[in-house]
Amino acid sequence: MSSHREAPAISKDPVADNTDTYAFVSPDDPGTVTIISNYLPLEAPFGGPNFFEFGDDVLYEIHIDNDADGRPDITYQFEFTTEVRNPDTFLYNTGPITAIDSPNWNRRQFYSVTRVDRWRQRVLATQLACPPCNIGPSSTPNYEALASQAVHGIAGGHTVFAGQRLEGFYVDLGAIFDLGDLRPLQNLHLASMVPPAPGVNDSHGFGVHSIALKIPISQLTKDGSVPTDVMSQKAVIGVWAAAKRRRAVVREPGFAFEAGPWVQVSRLGNPLFNEVIVAMGDKDRWNAVPASEDKLFLHYVQHPELAGLLPVLYPGAFPNLAGLKAARADLVAILLTGLPAGIVPGFQNFTGNTYADQLRLNVAIPPTPAGKVNPLGLVAGDPAGFPNGRRVFDDVVTVELRAIAGLTYPLVNPSYTPDAAVNAITDGLTSASTSYLSQFPYLGTPQSGFATTPLAA
Repeated sequence: MSSHREAPAISKDPVADNTDTYAFVSPDDPGTVTIISNYLPLEAPFGGPNFFEFGDDVLYEIHIDNDADGRPDITYQFEFTTEVRNPDTFLYNTGPITAIDSPNWNRRQFYSVTRVDRWRQRVLATQLACPPCNIGPSSTPNYEALASQAVHGIAGGHTVFAGQRLEGFYVDLGAIFDLGDLRPLQNLHLASMVPPAPGVNDSHGFGVHSIALKIPISQLTKDGSVPTDVMSQKAVIGVWAAAKRRRAVVREPGFAFEAGPWVQVSRLGNPLFNEVIVAMGDKDRWNAVPASEDKLFLHYVQHPELAGLLPVLYPGAFPNLAGLKAARADLVAILLTGLPAGIVPGFQNFTGNTYADQLRLNVAIPPTPAGKVNPLGLVAGDPAGFPNGRRVFDDVVTVELRAIAGLTYPLVNPSYTPDAAVNAITDGLTSASTSYLSQFPYLGTPQSGFATTPLAA
């Protein structure tokens, strides 16, 4: 998935596993940017009696780079505290939870939000309540209304939510990890003997824990302005998220004591970067180093393994891929520097020559009107979509598969013509494969454990 269980070490630490990052100009509030960072992959809705929650021992961070050096100029930090009302019951709740301060909810979480700028640190809010997980109609009736009580307006014109959401990243996991099978094209697959079929959204129905933050644009730009010139450098910000743990831990029976400075254990800017681009031997290292050091991983972007695998797995289907021997400057621009002016007419999200995995968002580009939105984003003529930031519904799997297969190579080599088959690459899913909200926090209502439909025998 986008960054779910993408590295050996973090796959054993889901509470700190940064699974998806989104950044976009808010469609219903275009003077703001919404940034969403997800954690805890593949939450089974019925995962009780200890339902999912953020880690009290994890420092969650959202980073913004607004001076094009690959380093954070603004960081939002989130720290969580869990309170148990009655330790003498095994129950998560002892009756219906009809409000986030309900006495029936036994295990509640609260958090603080701190903004760290270049020269100062400011606590924006403390003791903000999370919503419970969506257990079922008896325990969490009218869950949408319940979760809306956990949307908080805080200092500086910010709006924040932290809690369970429906997984918004749609992907055919079961097929893709089966030797790169793409069901709509599986009749062309080397090892397949079955006809084409629709994609299966394996992540649908699972939950994640989201930190969503809506921020006035003037709070993000270097000079405090609200840029309107798309070609201005100050209109572009870089966004990524991370999770940190204390350097040292001492374990005693039933207790752990943590000490020392915070150490990064997970990060994520562009979707699928560590998942598909970085080789297994470097995945844990990538999660630990700062984004500004991504020159260490440049060769993976210049020569992605998947580009060589596609013509092997689909012999004869993508003959033009054999011509892509040069370093992939197009992928370097998309993933590590942003696109300079002049490559795509009327567009740029360039952050300079420092290689860094970030979502690069040009805040001067307004949200696309609802009737003209294309989930394939920039490659389909919708400049408000990926890789100009990332909206919750953007079809990043299809975009990145086609880009790796050569669709974007003409941006840096106009003489190259991608094979027509490149535009057919897809896992067979669209944004209709899941559901979203039209307002903050945009990710959909999580499915309840009671409503879970078991797999067919």
